[in-house]
Amino acid sequence: MQVVTESLLELGCDKKGEVNEEQLILLGLDLSNKEDYITLSLGKELSDARAELFVLLKDIKAKTSRKTLISNYKALQKFRKNDVTDEVQKTLEVLAPPVDGAITIYCDGGCTPNPGKAGSGVAIYRDERLSELWYGLYEPMGTNNTAELGALYASLVIAQRELQSGNEVSIKCDSMYSIDCISKWAISWERKGWTKKGGEIKNLEIIKKAYYLYNEIKQGVKLSHIKAHAGYEGNELADRMTMYAIDKKSATFVKYTDTIDIAALLKMRAG
Repeated sequence: MQVVTESLLELGCDKKGEVNEEQLILLGLDLSNKEDYITLSLGKELSDARAELFVLLKDIKAKTSRKTLISNYKALQKFRKNDVTDEVQKTLEVLAPPVDGAITIYCDGGCTPNPGKAGSGVAIYRDERLSELWYGLYEPMGTNNTAELGALYASLVIAQRELQSGNEVSIKCDSMYSIDCISKWAISWERKGWTKKGGEIKNLEIIKKAYYLYNEIKQGVKLSHIKAHAGYEGNELADRMTMYAIDKKSATFVKYTDTIDIAALLKMRAG
């Protein structure tokens, strides 16, 4: 959700400070409110989709063009429902409830080359013993950052399930970029209507989903940064799962079901 701020309204209004009929509708107003749209809309809550459409409709004078844009945007939103974050949700929703035990989740993302084939991996430790490995979210043309964000989002979804069962949860991530995106930078970006100085916010959709989920559960999750390839077994195993995801071209986020032989896994291709 977005709160309507002056910054958001400025992003959507034209040079004269005006908005069109479709933008008024998105704000929950009509033509009779046009003169007072700023006063009437400030502080309202809009869905992310409505806020994005409000900005996209800026300066489009022809009504037919505005209708076409809205129609195309709705089609895009429908397509987005099949994105990597939904693959994570679909996978985990069908799992059995977690068992008791303090959880540490190591997450990693890899890309070869960068940009190029990308995948995400997770290693889960329960009471300090390796319990599960996960891999997937394959992208034929991704980046290190998209893969890292996907892995962190998957870890947050897993963490949410574990917290609901009363388990203590820690997430260890080797991507400072991903951690800062959801715990620091997104706070400012959200206040500014998901904009920033200097250009677009890359990877915005996955950042927003991870940010909102993190805000829901952050009081119960310890999220920390660890150095990559610094001798942490869980980090190394999550890394191997990123390459395994790329090798398998697994867009779905799935559990590793082969025998877990830690020594053999660590000999697999590293990211």
